[in-house]
Amino acid sequence: MCLAIFAVALLFVVRLFFIQVVQANYYADLADRQYLRPSTGVFDRGSIFAEKRDGTVFSLAGLKTAYIVALNPKQLATDKVNGEELYQKLNQILPIEQEAFMKSFNKVTDPYEEVATKVDQATADKIKALNVKGLDLYKQKLRSYPLGSKASHLVGLLGYQGDTLAGRYGLERSYDQVLSRQGETTFANFFVELFSGLGKSITKSEDKSAGDITTTIEPITEELLEKELFAVKEKWQADSAGGIIINPKTGEILAMTALPNFDPNQKQADINSLANPLVEKVYEMGSIMKPITMASGLDAGAVNEKTTYEDKGCITLNKKEICNYDGKARGVVPMQEILNQSLNLGATFVEQQLGPEKFRNYFTAFGLGTKTGIDLPSEGSGLVKNLQSPQPVDLANISFGQGIAVTPIEMTRALCVLANGGYLIEPHVVKRIDYQNKLSRTIEPKIGTTVIKKETSERITRMLVTVVDKKLANGKAKIDNYSIAAKTGTAQIANPATSKYYPDRYLHSFFGYFPAYEPRFLVFMYIVYPKGVQYSSETLTEPFINISRSLLNYYQVPPDR
Repeated sequence: MCLAIFAVALLFVVRLFFIQVVQANYYADLADRQYLRPSTGVFDRGSIFAEKRDGTVFSLAGLKTAYIVALNPKQLATDKVNGEELYQKLNQILPIEQEAFMKSFNKVTDPYEEVATKVDQATADKIKALNVKGLDLYKQKLRSYPLGSKASHLVGLLGYQGDTLAGRYGLERSYDQVLSRQGETTFANFFVELFSGLGKSITKSEDKSAGDITTTIEPITEELLEKELFAVKEKWQADSAGGIIINPKTGEILAMTALPNFDPNQKQADINSLANPLVEKVYEMGSIMKPITMASGLDAGAVNEKTTYEDKGCITLNKKEICNYDGKARGVVPMQEILNQSLNLGATFVEQQLGPEKFRNYFTAFGLGTKTGIDLPSEGSGLVKNLQSPQPVDLANISFGQGIAVTPIEMTRALCVLANGGYLIEPHVVKRIDYQNKLSRTIEPKIGTTVIKKETSERITRMLVTVVDKKLANGKAKIDNYSIAAKTGTAQIANPATSKYYPDRYLHSFFGYFPAYEPRFLVFMYIVYPKGVQYSSETLTEPFINISRSLLNYYQVPPDR
């Protein structure tokens, strides 16, 4: 008997903990509403946070307080309040459609009629000052995105599907189960549950997976990336742009931006702008694919740094001509110059030295054509069927970044292999979940399979550092005391109507990582169809230099040379 009494007492203590601590805000809001609405539920949802490197916390998504303006027509009728006069007073503070107001006012047997929602504090104070009994204000909770359009594709937004409000894009969708709240039963229901089921459902109404999430996004880094991409998009009137800053060793994404973006606080006019192109769309990436081709050749022993080939400017494969970007022959060329001068025929030579089977196997091992597993919704995977083509011309095109299309996050993961010692990582944007039951879970990095040897990673890194030191912006991109590895890319854009390439439309891409031999950051950027310029070295080099210098300074990274 004593044991049973103790068990019941313990159940009460646990339940009181959930009510007074875990669900305190919920019940406070519910009490504030005084149960006058037909539905007593209070909107609630978990928060999405970002932390600065100094530990300062920023809210990316949370709740804000607004007010519902409601009439008590029954009370107003009892007090003989003049509806026209009340409307005129209220309309001076908060514009309201008169016919709808009077229709609600005249429901004299109804104790509750909403006439406005989402009213801010200042307006609510003015309405309260009217001091009209039967003109009431009730708090309501609304979803709020304090940083507006910043990281909007990553954060996402809520939306209705029928009568159901839930996360529809970004983290709001992929972590909807964690962020959503099912609401609480009344305390009276607890006694029914307790004595009918011996407390088995004592915590039934608390979703054990409910909580808040903290992202890997670093707000200053995010702002830096957005600023640089916005400037380059505007300067060259590009159709769109995107970028990712990632830790290539762990897969933690510090910044992720796609332009044009959107403000999740506002009503969305164009639903097509809500999809995240960094994880959902595919592009032909151009010459940033050449380091992957080169690394594959080095790793397999098909070529080495002293290997040379005869560059004739153009060759014909399967009756189709393949040329360098300028069509010019270079004569006898060493491997380094393939990257320095971004030679299409050089990448083709390496692919041919590998042979079709090894070439396909390496590109597949780099994760091209497969989803990365990033914790964002609707991830696409690359269109790489040409890797299986028996035609030499198709494999040659792939070697320098045409003929296959991949998502930006897929490309970023592949490039991280070059930087981190040779293994696949799983990109992620959430680092911690803090549950309502006061427990917490840290998201640990997931390290995948080895793609290339560590030695190969060091060799390709040396080659890419040489590109920056000697060739990128004629050596002006070099940063004193820091080793930077980087490569530009320019790809022709396909015309979907003709299945041929536009003669004057390009996608520019760029990637770089630093400090090169112990990298903390890999930066990937692209812009689509910049106007009046052909090569990415002209558009994305300066933004990359600005980002590199800023990150090295902000994170106080010690020099490595």
